[in-house]
Amino acid sequence: MKKILLLNGPNLNLLGTREPELYGHTTLADVEAAFQHSAARLGYAAECLQSNWEGALIDKLHEYGQLQRAGLALGCVFNPGAYTHTSVALHDAVKGVPQLPVIECHISNVHAREPFRHHSYLSPAAAGIVIGFGVEGYQIALEALVRKFRA
Repeated sequence: MKKILLLNGPNLNLLGTREPELYGHTTLADVEAAFQHSAARLGYAAECLQSNWEGALIDKLHEYGQLQRAGLALGCVFNPGAYTHTSVALHDAVKGVPQLPVIECHISNVHAREPFRHHSYLSPAAAGIVIGFGVEGYQIALEALVRKFRA
């Protein structure tokens, strides 16, 4: 069974308690369980990783690039959190595994927030972007990834 990666960046481990008026009350564990369930329903195994460390996110992208080349992975849904607006390294990591489709996903509408959140270093390297649908955005991104890249 091919794998799909759900990757979450810094502070997303605080979902459900951090700014619930903005991010809601759903926890990261809830998001991951729903993602894994939906992936299984679609015929895929989902692996979930959240890290506050940029290097761990990069290493996991590189690993999945190799898995995709070997025919063992379909792609990645990635909420880079605040690294969206700061990390050229994550941009380069996604560009470095061009065969791996990465869907950038954000819970809130970053374009309706502070101006520094309006720019994404990841977007130019991403296969697609889902923004502002709350935690449902993860499901939207998963289904879009499968529909567009299932071969």
